[in-house]
Amino acid sequence: MAKTKINYSTMTVDELENKIAEEKAMLTKLKFNHSISQIENPVSIRLTRRNIAKMMTALNSKTNQ
Repeated sequence: MAKTKINYSTMTVDELENKIAEEKAMLTKLKFNHSISQIENPVSIRLTRRNIAKMMTALNSKTNQ
């Protein structure tokens, strides 16, 4: 069940921005589904938040260079 590790530093700024938008949409959907009824894996909310943070860190490091 382990996912492969994604290297965000190799992605371009546009790719990161698009991926962040997708992950934020998924996070909103997960939170909404969890508030209505219990989702199968509630840890996925935490993992999605962490992935967004990792991508935003990579994006900030690219834009500040």
